[in-house]
Amino acid sequence: MNEDKSLTFSLVTGAAGFIGSNLVDYLLDKGHQVLALDNESANNDNFYWNDKAINVRGDMTDYAFMKNVMSRNVNYVFHLAAESRLQPAIENPIQAVQRNCVGTTVMLQCAREVGVKRFVYSSTSSGYGNNPWPNDETQPDDCLNPYSASKVSGEKFCKMYYDLYGLETVSLRYFNVFGDRSPTIGQYAPVIGIFERQKEEGKPLTLVGTGEQRRDFVHVKDVARANYLAAVMPLKGHEGEVFNVGSGKNYSIKEIADCIDSNQTNIPERGGEMDTTLANIDKIGDVIGWAPEIDVLEWINGKG
Repeated sequence: MNEDKSLTFSLVTGAAGFIGSNLVDYLLDKGHQVLALDNESANNDNFYWNDKAINVRGDMTDYAFMKNVMSRNVNYVFHLAAESRLQPAIENPIQAVQRNCVGTTVMLQCAREVGVKRFVYSSTSSGYGNNPWPNDETQPDDCLNPYSASKVSGEKFCKMYYDLYGLETVSLRYFNVFGDRSPTIGQYAPVIGIFERQKEEGKPLTLVGTGEQRRDFVHVKDVARANYLAAVMPLKGHEGEVFNVGSGKNYSIKEIADCIDSNQTNIPERGGEMDTTLANIDKIGDVIGWAPEIDVLEWINGKG
């Protein structure tokens, strides 16, 4: 690679995936030079590489490789690469720990050693478990499965790297992300993507249990903007802390399905999932000035 050595970069891991590719687009639009890293290990039908970024394929758990990547004048790290879905982590908890705990620690250590300005970590609202909702950042962790436990562990390492080493970190707890480039097949497909594929194939939409589970849905472009603000805005003494990224309202899965197709069927409930998610987003608004702009039902109806 022959880029100008005077340039500084933002590194995005998981950059060809759903959220990562949207974040790469957003950062490029904001004038950032972007190093986009992915290994395409997920079973995803919508990988997307932006050719305006410097695209790198590799493994985030490889310390020597990541140290070399980050040594290229990286100012900001946006760490999205992960075992990022519930059921695969339940089926293979060792892999979840390897990717989400070991991988995040490798990333933090490399960032510390090369002098990164700020490290933005993508986490999950599933760390709230069965806490009463709306969920706010003062609630205790309640990890119901290996996925949430491994991601919350990453938050703890981010906090420790700030407290012990002075590396500025921010952890963003995403609620249910939707939007363009969402996977529609495989283990990483969220519910809206699955429903859209099922409708396209003429199959009934599959509701788990009654479909009355309620979820807080946040658009991927709002998530990308939250990442950007978390990197560049003053944190006002909240370095190392967790911030919710949600819409502050929720809908049942049945309501989502009804907006997409009336052809529906019910399948048995699964263990290890929360009944309701709902974000309190006061903190992120107060500290970095972020608020969501896109409502899920309006977005679905607008597509129709």
